[in-house]
Amino acid sequence: MEHDLRVVTMNLFAPDNADWDRRRPVLADGLARLRPDVVALQETVWGNGYDQAADLLGDGWHVARHSGRSADGVGAALATRWPLGTVRELDLHVTERVDLPWSAVVVAEVEMPPPVGTVLVVHHKPAHQIGYAHERELQAVAAARFVERLLGGRDLHVVLMGDLDDTDDSASVRFWTGRQSLHGFSVAYQDAWAAVHPHDPGHTFTPVNPLQRTGTMPLETGRRIDYVMVRCGTHGPSLEVVDCRRIFDRPVHGVWASDHFGVLADLRVPARRPGDG
Repeated sequence: MEHDLRVVTMNLFAPDNADWDRRRPVLADGLARLRPDVVALQETVWGNGYDQAADLLGDGWHVARHSGRSADGVGAALATRWPLGTVRELDLHVTERVDLPWSAVVVAEVEMPPPVGTVLVVHHKPAHQIGYAHERELQAVAAARFVERLLGGRDLHVVLMGDLDDTDDSASVRFWTGRQSLHGFSVAYQDAWAAVHPHDPGHTFTPVNPLQRTGTMPLETGRRIDYVMVRCGTHGPSLEVVDCRRIFDRPVHGVWASDHFGVLADLRVPARRPGDG
């Protein structure tokens, strides 16, 4: 299907887990075949002579990393095929309970080829723990306010990506998608999966994937927690979602890529922007 921009978010399940040497070619070959333009990676490592994002993506990518990372080198990275402009980061340690060192939002301004133009790409990583809805609400509001300040009233495309660790009916995701306000503030982003699959739960963290059972949440029953979203103006999103699908959602020769499924979205500049006419 014709598109102007292809974006991917993928939690890699840090390479200390689940036989990385077998998982690595599944991810590298799959990403090469999918040919995304922008990739948000979570649980990715760099340091000690190894850069996992560069290893998986190959040459020619420009990377903005969350500045914090765990003691074992695990963090988050945002990669694009085009040079990065201004990159800003907001720390999201909003309460004492947030203990993930790389809990932050990174916003990169990227000049993409016509017809897309300038895009703010947002890589959001809130708290992951069950029962931390309060923290994720505070983090969503802080991140959304941060994006609005960086926009400064400019009419730019904004694409939000990441492992948000909340379901689509949670307060934080309802806030992002314009279904409720929080703390006297509201925004609206279109959820790419829901735009294409309104009646499909689209679980990305699920016991259908046997690697999910090997992690720290072995009793998980299945949730959709990985997202691509497009910021809306007062009449709708600035980019049309022409396709959205889960990726790495089945084994390759018996090997599962990660304990998460990724999300790919194809976006297009609409023939007529919402609000015109």
